[in-house]
Amino acid sequence: MMYIALGSNIGERARYLHEAIEAMEAEGLRVTSRSSVYETAPVGYTDQPSFYNMVVAVVTARSAEDVLDRLQHIERQLGRERLFKNGPRTIDLDILVYNGEDIQSKRLSVPHPRMHERAFVLAPLAEIAPTLVVRGQTVHDLLLALPEAERRDVVRLESLQSLVESV
Repeated sequence: MMYIALGSNIGERARYLHEAIEAMEAEGLRVTSRSSVYETAPVGYTDQPSFYNMVVAVVTARSAEDVLDRLQHIERQLGRERLFKNGPRTIDLDILVYNGEDIQSKRLSVPHPRMHERAFVLAPLAEIAPTLVVRGQTVHDLLLALPEAERRDVVRLESLQSLVESV
């Protein structure tokens, strides 16, 4: 099982999430579960709009590097421009976990090296895989270990569920 984080903070954020999931399916990445959509404060570069974030569980026979290539292709298709680190984006697709493997290459680090520090990743991941173990702890415990102030900045948006579930 692999888990992919999605984020968007430019334009029609919910539409970009929906279109990214459709594109993943078209690329042979079978989405088996999806979290709710969460509105989250930007991290790093904070002078930008809030994000919509979610996580999907995916089954595929493709290698992690091939999945990365396909996700970057989807990002480009949806207008992603990498102008500067942590900047605004139409869509961001990150591999969080790939079949429990530890992958360290020039292009890819799995598990995602900063996921344990990010409530905007852990909250949606904990919704669909609370007992998944990353860095020796469950996702649920990693989320609870974050400061309350960070967890409070991650708000579940019930009104968007029908849009992202219609794929």
